[in-house]
Amino acid sequence: MSNLVAERNGISGQGQERRIAPTQIAHFVVYTSRFPEMVAFYRTLFDLRSSHEDDNVAFMTYDEEHHRIAVVNVPDLADRPEGTVGFHHVAFTYATLKDLLETHARLDALGVKPYWTVNHGPTTSMYFRDPDGNRVEMQVDNFDTAEEGIAYCRLPEFAENPIGVDIDPADMLQRLRNGETEQALKRRPNIGPRGMDDFPR
Repeated sequence: MSNLVAERNGISGQGQERRIAPTQIAHFVVYTSRFPEMVAFYRTLFDLRSSHEDDNVAFMTYDEEHHRIAVVNVPDLADRPEGTVGFHHVAFTYATLKDLLETHARLDALGVKPYWTVNHGPTTSMYFRDPDGNRVEMQVDNFDTAEEGIAYCRLPEFAENPIGVDIDPADMLQRLRNGETEQALKRRPNIGPRGMDDFPR
């Protein structure tokens, strides 16, 4: 059996055993010396409620899970220098483009602004930096199925521009309210080549 066929059948490439995968990403945790600012940022960003919060830790959630984001107060941490290795960002998917754009409008009214808004092709995305400089992506899938998204990533137009096309969320929300369909708004225009130099650091 080829590796590709094995993967499609849920069998790992190391043998014929069944792959056991997680059911979801449960949460992420950040350590910070800017505890009040970080708690306020994430509470605002995702409209979170606390399942537990004291002077040292905040466990916050937006759904039935006990926590999706935890912030831990650790005094006197050094800021991470630019140009060091580590996770670049964590991403959260919304159900519809309308939900994503309405979230942008809510945050914009509160003065919380993304540093980058882009249609990648597979997703339409907004990127934020928290008070410590950690990056958070909010996104919506641009295709109805995962297979369609993967197929798009194999197209020549994606190969020449895997970064995407910058967008204006406020304009998109207005166009949506004026009757333009989500499907039309999520379709990425072809602007030609774009490389990693255009990816915000």
